[in-house]
Amino acid sequence: MSQSADYQPPEVWTPKEGNGGAFANINRPVAGATHDRDLPVGRHPFQLHSLATPNGVKVTILLEELLAAGHEGAEYDAWPIRIGEGEQFGSGFVSINPNSKIPALLDRGTSPPTRVFESGAILVYLAEKFGAFLPTDPAARAECLSWLFWQMGSAPFVGGGFGHFYAYAPVKIEYAIDRYAMETKRQLDVLDRQLADHEFVAGAQYTIADMAIWPWYGQLVLGQLYNAATFLSVQEYTNVRRWAEQVAARPAVQRGRMVNRLFGDPAEQLHERHDAGDFDTRTQDKLG
Repeated sequence: MSQSADYQPPEVWTPKEGNGGAFANINRPVAGATHDRDLPVGRHPFQLHSLATPNGVKVTILLEELLAAGHEGAEYDAWPIRIGEGEQFGSGFVSINPNSKIPALLDRGTSPPTRVFESGAILVYLAEKFGAFLPTDPAARAECLSWLFWQMGSAPFVGGGFGHFYAYAPVKIEYAIDRYAMETKRQLDVLDRQLADHEFVAGAQYTIADMAIWPWYGQLVLGQLYNAATFLSVQEYTNVRRWAEQVAARPAVQRGRMVNRLFGDPAEQLHERHDAGDFDTRTQDKLG
């Protein structure tokens, strides 16, 4: 893999063996399953197959918020997908998400079961199904969805761009880090200006927009993502910090962060979630 300043792309690109990086063993230029693997099935209608990355945390936060709000029908089974081991390329997972990315949801409460993939689509599906955390007033709904899709369109610059080159790339490339750090800070400024006049991202109401944005930008300014808070001078974004701390204090958010977490503090790792009591009895510090 050439890193020289005079690198010239070939006429036709071809993948290289051993191209380095934290995810080199699972990156490939084609889609589809690589092996047969059935997915486990629990007792609840909602079967979530995910991992506690920012995109996965969005969905578990919403499910926990729905349960906290009294929507008993939102009970769910959450199964980890170990993306570092290529489990997202198993035939069962690909049947739910042909894009082989977490999270993926199967609603077995419908006939036939409904598959939902892409985190934003899952948030909208669940919010509409339960009539919660998505405003019904047309203007407020439009504002909420605008911020939801702002996150969906912007976060790849934070994750695949800044996060990749700052934290995961096999070499530190100044141009790439500078390029994506600038865009990440611009996005933080967009959010900071919005939160200067609003308690939550889409206004006075806590919505799926907050649940989508917090795992990326909230965790970033709280020092829980890429260990980059100092590098990005996140103390400049006082309104984002206020909002991030406010959302982080919600018990449902704290629970949502734990589900399918396979890294970090064992007391905050709940590899599988099948019942509300699992948070008290089945975290990794208790299972050993």
